[in-house]
Amino acid sequence: MSEPARNTSLHDTTSRQSTQAGPLRDWLAAMRATAPEGRQQEAEAPQPIADTSKQSGWAPRLVASAAEAPSTEVQAQDDEIAELIAENMMLKAKLRIAADRQDEFQILLAQEIRELRGHVTEEIAKLEDLREERDLWKARCEALMQPLFNGTR
Repeated sequence: MSEPARNTSLHDTTSRQSTQAGPLRDWLAAMRATAPEGRQQEAEAPQPIADTSKQSGWAPRLVASAAEAPSTEVQAQDDEIAELIAENMMLKAKLRIAADRQDEFQILLAQEIRELRGHVTEEIAKLEDLREERDLWKARCEALMQPLFNGTR
């Protein structure tokens, strides 16, 4: 944690190469191939890191400015930024595709719900008709039975 943020070692990109998509690797290779050759051939110079944080308990970290950074480190940072931008673009495209799929699913689901509501409405109407018919037969039966019970009194 005491190491400056700009001096951290780059994450291992060789292990990620197998998980990246082919177009992303192609794009990154094209970006590296079009980079100026002067920037690629310069030697990397290590930056001194102040280790005063261990002596006094806490001290602010010293961060080298961009002008002091060696060009190979700048190239490495540019490559990492290009890789992150490419990954960001790929993730945004995947997110857009997922959002489109979700919209399609919502449209299909809404249509299915409308059809089910129509079916339920039809079934309820049929049940109401059956209830009305049942009530009609019940009233007829009671009307037919009434003389039988009234005449015996």
